[in-house]
Amino acid sequence: MPARKPRLALLLGDPAGVGPEMGVRLLANAANLEACELLLVAPPSLLAAGERIVGTKIPVLAAATREAVRFEPGRVALLAQREAEGGLPALGQCSEAAGAIALEALATATALARSGFVDGIVFAPLNKHSLRLAGMREEDELRFMQGLFGVQGFTCEFNITDGLWTSRVTSHVPVREVADLITPQAVADAVHILHDALRRAGIVRPRIAVSGLNPHAGDGGSIGREEIEVIAPTVERLKRDGLEASGPWSPDTVFIAARRGDFDAVVSMYHDQGQIAMKLMGFERGVTLHGGLPVPVATSASGSAFDIAGRGLARVDGLQAAFDLCLRMARQQLR
Repeated sequence: MPARKPRLALLLGDPAGVGPEMGVRLLANAANLEACELLLVAPPSLLAAGERIVGTKIPVLAAATREAVRFEPGRVALLAQREAEGGLPALGQCSEAAGAIALEALATATALARSGFVDGIVFAPLNKHSLRLAGMREEDELRFMQGLFGVQGFTCEFNITDGLWTSRVTSHVPVREVADLITPQAVADAVHILHDALRRAGIVRPRIAVSGLNPHAGDGGSIGREEIEVIAPTVERLKRDGLEASGPWSPDTVFIAARRGDFDAVVSMYHDQGQIAMKLMGFERGVTLHGGLPVPVATSASGSAFDIAGRGLARVDGLQAAFDLCLRMARQQLR
């Protein structure tokens, strides 16, 4: 008997940004509705706002509670969030109200995943400042969801563009704190979590390049010793454990080799070291996957784009790629 279709939750992201219109474009693709059971978690007014911007109507089957949710071919199940007092927040502005809507959707979707009701979560771009205005105390939405899932181990954002994956040892922390956070355990965790995710995505033996921290990977110790004292010994230990890891590679050339096809993935030491390279390679196609959570959770690598919100200009490519990856990983888990 074939495995059942995966069931994915879709969130519309920050209501003041481009998320609602991106979500509607995703839902307007009939192939997406055929590929899985889609559960939209959103206030009905936010869906309506996205529909007005895009100029299309999404066929939905609305429910007020999880128990009332039903799935029908060609229709989107809508688990209706409560409407915000005073209506939707203004477009193009950070606000507590916008963050509260997004946080509630994240919390609801996480609860659905914890209970096994959905197999994965796809969300449109969020705005971290709005989330913090609404009370999020964690570093980012990944750590917020990590707490709700009760995950104690290492978690990490993966960025994926055109089949190339990255993880990072540190993420949303000030640059002045990065060097102190580059430890053998942190480097090993970033490699292991990436290796495991790639295998879950169908790559049997991932080839992983580990970047250095300093210019020219320290240049033999003349521009820093993190490569000699931390990164290289950790890579050697990982290789002895059977992983196909290599490095430390010079940060300014490792992505050239990776784009050429020498590696399946790169571990960077901090946020911008990997993000700048990946976004130059394909900003509008990029995907962010939250690694270390019990179900696949993915979004587009692009942000909430307040400058174009409501104008119908936002492309859906990145969110579609996130949907495709989440769907593929959910299918793998159901086998």
